[in-house]
Amino acid sequence: MSVLEKAREWADADPHAGDRDEIASLIEAENTEELDRRFAGPLTFGTAGLRGPLRAGPAGMNAAVVTRAAAGLGRWLAESGHAGAGVVIGYDARRRSDEFARISAAVLAGAGFAVQVMPRQLPTPVLAFAVRHLGCAAGIMVTASHNPPDDNGYKVYLGDGAQLVPPADREIEAAIGAVGSAREVPLSDEWLTLDDDIADDYVAAVVAALQPSRVANRAELTVAYTAMHGVGADTTRAVFAAAGLTAPHSVPAQDRPDPAFPTVVFPNPEEPGATDLLKALAADVGADVAIAEDPDADRCAVVCDGRQLTGDEVGALLADWLLRRGVRGTYASSLVSGSLMHVIAGGHGVPSEETPTGFKWIMRAGSDESPLVFGYEEALGYSVAPSVVKDKDGISAALAVALLAAELKADGRTLLDRLDELAVEHGLFVTGQLSARVEDLTLISDAMARLRAAPPTRLLGRDVAFTDLLTEQPAVDGVRLLGDGVRVIVRPSGTEPKLKAYLETVVPVHDDAGVIAARGRGADELDQLRAEMSAALGL
Repeated sequence: MSVLEKAREWADADPHAGDRDEIASLIEAENTEELDRRFAGPLTFGTAGLRGPLRAGPAGMNAAVVTRAAAGLGRWLAESGHAGAGVVIGYDARRRSDEFARISAAVLAGAGFAVQVMPRQLPTPVLAFAVRHLGCAAGIMVTASHNPPDDNGYKVYLGDGAQLVPPADREIEAAIGAVGSAREVPLSDEWLTLDDDIADDYVAAVVAALQPSRVANRAELTVAYTAMHGVGADTTRAVFAAAGLTAPHSVPAQDRPDPAFPTVVFPNPEEPGATDLLKALAADVGADVAIAEDPDADRCAVVCDGRQLTGDEVGALLADWLLRRGVRGTYASSLVSGSLMHVIAGGHGVPSEETPTGFKWIMRAGSDESPLVFGYEEALGYSVAPSVVKDKDGISAALAVALLAAELKADGRTLLDRLDELAVEHGLFVTGQLSARVEDLTLISDAMARLRAAPPTRLLGRDVAFTDLLTEQPAVDGVRLLGDGVRVIVRPSGTEPKLKAYLETVVPVHDDAGVIAARGRGADELDQLRAEMSAALGL
């Protein structure tokens, strides 16, 4: 079947007039190049569910794809013994998010499920919280998190409150593939809209879990904050108020939801320049700490004294804070994250685990004897209260960072001071990335093939051992290079068209005076490691 025939068949089954017209105009223009992109294949469940550009056709986020996804999810839930169970649906402020939420509600209600939809645009952590809080069999969050403005996505949670893991993702994909014409999927308007009690319950649960009353001087902290044009501002302010913190100073241009994200190139706090307005505000108000959340508020970035901390630094600080508070259990991070957290946990005599990439795996760490109490990933994702939200949560992490900063401020110290103290105690762990964004995905597979065929045997002048992570369980499309004080993980991104190398070097520190010199040496070694891996990957 030609791409023009596929397009005509798709348009005939598309339930959305605007999406049909979009495909029809491409057919009329015989724009086979663009149609080939639209019909290259369906979106698949990656690290965070469905995610892709807003465009008509099976390789985009649109009404037909969402209809089929909801129908497939409903079929899978019914076949798994959850027919007629509860499903809760949330959405952020991206283009068409509210529409996709309503479509999903109508499809699942039509399939006989008890569907509840969030009262308004709310952060992803509130939806993840609601799944267990309401006793639902599944939850759907319509969001593309920190992706570019033209993307949207569809994140699925199961009844345990965590994201999908194999084989559920593949089974749901198969169920979606078995759905017929999107126009023929039964719909119903018999679904409910929740009230704001759900957001209030989330706020109360976060505050109860983090016990802010243990920090006597918390109201004296000055915080700068940005929602980065997303939906986190109101909920974050509510959490801070309930915790007895002074309201954060917010970047005015980024405080309200705007799906165009006009002040940033990418709405991702990791991207260069994304936190420039936050840093300027922090300087203006003399902030003790500055916090940026991504648009759906499941991640957060931290700035102290003008320096943006890495995700590994924040992960180590939060783990250290919880351990000093006496929080015992399992501490976990993904394999692409740094090693310092594991060293700190070991020093306190508590177990730690390294998981495959993604919070869907991190949240399944631990055991009945030692449940998960903290998890993080270097890409600015943290779970400081997994009993509340079984996913990364930028809002509870923001509260934890603020409480830690308030404790340190009472002693005349900052987050940077605590990092220096950890370096003296454990050595300086310096982490960074080599990241390449591509248009042609074959460039990623070619680079991975080159690396597997001829991996480097020495990095930073040290012998390194090579491990293909496809040989481990669960299998991960990545490789590990490990030596004395040097560690590299290389893998394709699960959410963006990027190839990433995660770099780490460890520099000994003998006393307080040696920290500055160690940071200089660490930066040099990271630059050298980046150059060596760039050559190995052919980038």
